[in-house]
Amino acid sequence: MEIARMKSISFLLPLCLILAFILHSSSHPLNLNLSPNFYEKSCPAAKQIVKSVVEKAVSREARMAASLVRLQFHDCFVKGCDASILLDDSANIVSEKQSNPNKNSARGFDVLDQIKSELEEACPRTVSCADILIIAARDSVALSGGPYWEVALGRKDSTSASLSGSNNNIPAPNSTLQTLITKFKRQGLDEVDLVALSGAHTIGQSRCTSFRQRLYNQSGNGQPDYTLDESYYGQLKSVCPQSGGDNNLSPLDAVTPTKFDNYYFKHLVSGRGLLNSDEELFAKGEGTTMETVKLYAADEGAFIQQFVESMIKMANISPLTGTQGQIRTNCRFVTVN
Repeated sequence: MEIARMKSISFLLPLCLILAFILHSSSHPLNLNLSPNFYEKSCPAAKQIVKSVVEKAVSREARMAASLVRLQFHDCFVKGCDASILLDDSANIVSEKQSNPNKNSARGFDVLDQIKSELEEACPRTVSCADILIIAARDSVALSGGPYWEVALGRKDSTSASLSGSNNNIPAPNSTLQTLITKFKRQGLDEVDLVALSGAHTIGQSRCTSFRQRLYNQSGNGQPDYTLDESYYGQLKSVCPQSGGDNNLSPLDAVTPTKFDNYYFKHLVSGRGLLNSDEELFAKGEGTTMETVKLYAADEGAFIQQFVESMIKMANISPLTGTQGQIRTNCRFVTVN
């Protein structure tokens, strides 16, 4: 009997140690109020409804996948993952949509409106806009040929927004490496998370206004960024003139712009990163960021594994749960009881 009990204890101990590691290894420890099965009884069709709408949107426009993933980043970096980015201006709200990182570039709100409308019909006042964002981002990655992972759910929606938080916390496309590291660290994300999450740029496009500086006046001396591959520089100049054409688009991954893979990292190694904030990870990186870029350029599996871990970590930034927040009936406005 004693031998059997000792064997049982020796088996359980490693499990306890693993759980303890998961709980304490992140600045945002596992939130036990969140669960993949949160809507299993209250709205069993929730995940399927989100997937169906996202699938139709991405089939109409492949770029929408990247736009929906970007919305999760821009939400979670401001006040946590609480759908504050979805709020429109109102008597008491100054919308984050008007911030420098979001104005004229954040998109996909109509897709989320459609998801919310269908969920309200199926399960009124049950599924939060914050959770919709998390599911939609995951599905967008999977529909682009990337990984699928379980998302923990149970977030509530914020009743406020932060324009200043959006302006200050979301890295700009011309950010230096140190600025990127600092702003990610502010969210409890380390340099490996920074590189892995930047890999979301393997899909999507960027406007000329976001990379023009690199082509014509990188350091204030009227010269291009010296880290740019020469032929790539010529291609970008044809898309993005020195004046005008602000909304002209260029793919962040010129080889497979709609497929979730590791070509983004291969581009960085060859000096073909589109945004300054992309190329800084390699060209200006020392140690962790440079070596991580090289690893992911050579090993797609390593990138995919870490991307999933970092997305889960980011989705756990300061969620509102329990009696905090609310379930909005319209993601654009605070619900008045």
